[in-house]
Amino acid sequence: METRPWTSGEPTRSPFVLPSGLRGRLAGCVMFWTNRQDEVVALLGVRPGEDVLEIGYGPGAMIRRLAGTPAGRVCGVDPSPEMRKMARRHAPRADLRLGTAADTGFGDAEFDCVVSVNNVGIWPDLEAGLDELRRVTRPGGRVVIASHGGRRSTMLARRLALPDDKLDRIAHELRRRFSGVTRRDLSDLTTFTAHRR
Repeated sequence: METRPWTSGEPTRSPFVLPSGLRGRLAGCVMFWTNRQDEVVALLGVRPGEDVLEIGYGPGAMIRRLAGTPAGRVCGVDPSPEMRKMARRHAPRADLRLGTAADTGFGDAEFDCVVSVNNVGIWPDLEAGLDELRRVTRPGGRVVIASHGGRRSTMLARRLALPDDKLDRIAHELRRRFSGVTRRDLSDLTTFTAHRR
């Protein structure tokens, strides 16, 4: 299936964008073993009983880590049925649904924390995705968006890192919808943290 990420506007058939079939399963395995997300979980700082949503859970690496936090409920949306099957094996109790950043299928103000790792650059519509994240986040809740980059990223991560103009656009659009927007460079990720007014 072909999609058009907002970062390029060009169609792509990358198995990392919408994993399906054998190529999608292989892409999922690569994502599961190469995406280190412990720093993001620490940055998110899930408190006991909080409800958490991951946007683009892929093969389930972050969902598995979130399931190990004191969260009350761990949920996720991803457009790939193939990734849903893989993720369910890693976190069988999580509420994993098919959906997108722009259409999660969850209700208004349902979550204390919303997190997205390494997929904001492939959303078809940045503004629609951020509008939806704001809608599903409770007042006082927080959103963390992480993307390839960081202080000590690998050569591959540097190749996948978003250019400064795209990172600036993410920051700008977050500030239009949230407060307290901060950018941090972790070891191999560039992150934005924002708070729902």
